[in-house]
Amino acid sequence: MPVESITQTTGMSDFYNGTSSTPVRAAKKSLDSTDFMKLLAVQFQQQDPMKPMEDTAFIAQMAQFTSLEQSGAMTKEIARLRADQQLLMGNSYIGRTITVEDFDGKPLTGLVTSLENTEVGALLNIAGKSYPLSAVRRIEPTVTLNNPAPAPESVAPAA
Repeated sequence: MPVESITQTTGMSDFYNGTSSTPVRAAKKSLDSTDFMKLLAVQFQQQDPMKPMEDTAFIAQMAQFTSLEQSGAMTKEIARLRADQQLLMGNSYIGRTITVEDFDGKPLTGLVTSLENTEVGALLNIAGKSYPLSAVRRIEPTVTLNNPAPAPESVAPAA
């Protein structure tokens, strides 16, 4: 029986050598409703005709996926609300004297001159440097000629 020589190999060795002409698909980090429907269609195609998938299992899977989508949407909305709240809070600090903990852990007191909205949240500008709202340790009204310091309250002795 004659044996022919093999001159070229194809398949997995091409994949490992990086010479495959098949495009490589990038993995997704999350599934969406389209992926769920594709998975469900494959489940229907592969199921045993004598033991079809119960409708309660199908409904439960749909409910779980819907719940997961709603949870993700709610998480995004809460993040937006938090960012808006930080901007409002930071805006109330403009023109006030605050004490923050600097990057070395030491207290720094200064006048808030501006607010910067960044990807990490609202940052207060004090003496040309930016600090997150979480670094605020004390808030006081700024004393100026037009806005004198409030007089200390006197407490009457109890009779």
